[in-house]
Order: sequence, then C-alpha cells, then structure tokens
Amino acid sequence: MFSFRPIFLVVGVLVATLGCAMMLPAIIDLAHDNDDWQVFAVSSLVTIMVGVGLWMAARGLPTVLSLRQAFVMTVMAWVMLAGFGALPLYWSGLLPSFTDAFFESMSGLTTTGATVISKLDNAPPGLLFWRGLQQWLGGLGIIVMAIAVFPMLQVGGMQLFKAEAFDTPEKILPRATQISSVMTLIFITFTGACFFAYLAAGMSAMDAIVHAMTTVATGGFSTRDASIGHFQSNAVELIAITFMILGSLPFLLYVKVMQGRPDQLILDSQVIAFFGLLVFFIAVVWLLVLVPVHEHAGEALLLSAFNVVSIMTGTGYASADYHAWGPTSAALFMVIMFIGGCAGSTSCGIKVFRFQVIAQDLAQHVNRIVYPNGIFVKRFNGRVLPDSVSAAVFSFLFLYIACYAVLAVLLAFTGVDNVTALSGAATAISNVGPGLGQIIGPAGTFTDVNDAAKWLLSIGMLVGRLEIFTVLVLFMPQFWRI
Repeated sequence: MFSFRPIFLVVGVLVATLGCAMMLPAIIDLAHDNDDWQVFAVSSLVTIMVGVGLWMAARGLPTVLSLRQAFVMTVMAWVMLAGFGALPLYWSGLLPSFTDAFFESMSGLTTTGATVISKLDNAPPGLLFWRGLQQWLGGLGIIVMAIAVFPMLQVGGMQLFKAEAFDTPEKILPRATQISSVMTLIFITFTGACFFAYLAAGMSAMDAIVHAMTTVATGGFSTRDASIGHFQSNAVELIAITFMILGSLPFLLYVKVMQGRPDQLILDSQVIAFFGLLVFFIAVVWLLVLVPVHEHAGEALLLSAFNVVSIMTGTGYASADYHAWGPTSAALFMVIMFIGGCAGSTSCGIKVFRFQVIAQDLAQHVNRIVYPNGIFVKRFNGRVLPDSVSAAVFSFLFLYIACYAVLAVLLAFTGVDNVTALSGAATAISNVGPGLGQIIGPAGTFTDVNDAAKWLLSIGMLVGRLEIFTVLVLFMPQFWRI
C-alpha cells in the first residue's frame, strides 16, 4: 500500500529549512530599519511550524523512498516550497494577490526569472534578497535532483548518467546526502567568487550578492528593472557571462576536477557541444542581426554574447531589448530558448545531451540505409548508448513539444495575444524568464498577464523544471495501481 509518511518526512524537513532561510531577509530588513522584517519573521514561523509538524507526523520512519514515492515527493516538495515561499511576497503587500506571489515564487524556485514586480529599484532590500535566495536554493536543489533523483526515475534519458550517480532507486536519499556537501561547497564557492567579482566591477554589496546568487543559479532575478543593462558596464556583463556558463556545465565534472582530473571537463562531449552551440549562435546573431545596424563591431559582439548566453543558459538577464532587433532576432532567440545547457547543471531547456543522442540516432539510421549490412554502434562520451536512452529522449522530446503546444493554446484561450502565448509558453516550460513582444519581452514584465495565464505559466515552469515525466506520470492511473 502506498504510504505518504516518508514523503511527509522529507517534505517537512525541506519546508522547515525554507522557513529558517526566511530569517535572513528578516535580518536584512531589520538592519535597514524596514518594517517588512516582521512579515518575514511571521512567514518564517508559520513555515517552520508546518514543516516541523509534517516531520513529527512521520518521524521514526526510515528515510528510504521507493521509486513511486520519489516521484510524488519531488512534485509535492516543489509545489509546497513555492507556496510557502510566496507568503512573504503576498503578506508584505508588494504583490496584490496570492496568484502574483505564487507566480513570483515558482519563478524563483524553478530559476525561471519571469517576474510580475515592477519598480525593483525601490523595492525593500529584504524582498530583493529573498527573490535571489529563492533562485539560489532552487539552483542548488535542481543540481542535487539532476544528479541524485532524475537518473533513478529514468526521466527523459537521464538514466544515461546513472552510473555516475547512484546504483539503485532505494539509495536515492542516503547517496544524495553524501554528495550534497560537495555540491553545496562548489555552489557556494562559485557564488562567493561571483560576488567579489561584481563588487570589484562597481556593484553595491546588495546588488552584488543578489546578482551573484541568481547568476550562478542561472535564474535571472535582478535588483533593477533594467536588469544587467542598468549597470552599463562591460566588466559586469563579462562576469555574468563567465558565471552563467559555469552554472550551465555539469557539476559532477567539477567534482572530478577537484579530484585532479581536469581533462574530464575539457574533453566531455556534452561540454564541447554546448560551447560549439554558444559560439555558433553568438556569431549568427552578431553577424546577421547586430553588425549591419551597430556602429562598433566589438560592442555588438559583447551584446550578442551576453544575450545569447543568458537565454541559452536559461538565466534570462537582459542588457538590451532584443525583441527590438527585428524578426530574425526574435526567431533566433525563440530557438535558443529551447536548447538549454548541460545535464546536471542549474540550466534548463531540453539540454544539450538530448540533441546529441538524437543526432547519434539519426546518424545510425542514415548509415544503416546507406550500408544495410554494416554495424553501427551509438556512443556518448565513449560509452555505448543503450536503446532505452534513445527511446526516453525521443519520448521526452515529443512530450516537451506537446506540452509546449498545449500550454500555448491554453494561454491563447485566456485572451493573451499570439506572440505572448507562444513565447510565454516557451519561456515557462524552458525556464528562461523573458519572452517576446511588448508585454513579456526583455523590456517588460508579466504584471499585465491575466490570473488564469499566470497559473498556467506557473504549472508550465514546474513541468519544465521537473523534466516533464516527473509531473505527468502522477496523472497516469497505472502509477497508483502498482
């Protein structure tokens, strides 16, 4: 019989941890003599009480989850964390409705970066810090999930990395505990380095810490309405490019680098393909879109590099309104939104390794047509690529496109225009942040989007962040009959 008690145990600990984290923005607001510290203090107490209550209801049980329980725990944890994370945003009065607060919180935890808040330049420091902290926690959480949980759930071909992570589904939590300290150390190190780099580039301490958290997490929340473009600094943009890329590379490879094997990072086929795609799209946007209209080729190259890296990694920062660059730019950025970074990183999208698997399958199929008697073995990073991985990747791609299409149609039914519906669905399910058009483009926000669309977009963010299968499997009757 399916038991929720082990799930409540894990979710309770996570919710209580989130409640403790709320005390940090409370301290910041108190230090700045801002009355919002009371909002965070009350939100923290409520969140901790609920989390501890769930933990107490299930304490004493072993922390081993079955495969089905891992699916349920993953979805329940992200929904509850987003819900409780919305409390200070709503109770502070900064946002007019819980719908807006939940949208902002879900966008933060999934590191999407879409926002409904305007006038960020004058927002309370605690709330700005909380938005950044949510993305930082979400980025750290997705790394652990991508390494510990997704390979076991065989989500969209992620079983390809099973040998590098864990052996059996029953070992999800114990092994995740073993690696969490190493991953957290790497994550903190990158964040600290990014913080000091931003400080050296001229940012204030608050701007630097928030942007450091959201850059490494490839989240994109900013303390300024104009995002990174507010600072008008080439140094800031170059720092952001560096750490957005670092956040989009497989974190397991960083562990191998720490073990004295830097070649594992340099020679990884997924990393090579990721950089190849970045260079290609940067060059295309630079040469086809910006060089013909920009006076300085060097500035145009930086403009192209920053915005392509930001969108492809799913960060969502903007240094300019690329929607105003014309239809060619809009089409290119629409494509880039879907690609994403590497598996096992904080980035989002379809992921580079899946395109590599698809390319291997297509190459094998073509070779078999040309050489019917030949034997062609698919490989990824030197290892034989099982057919089960190929099937999972193609299934994932089909569901990804189907979910995008359904979400876009549902958004259109809520009354938004076609550009907003299409780009909104893309940016939500790919966890990028800004869309296209005058409303949700890089120069706009999601404030004017209707409530029904915001709930749909929130669901899209969750589905995209949890790799499609993790959510959809819960709606299959067979899942509950096992």
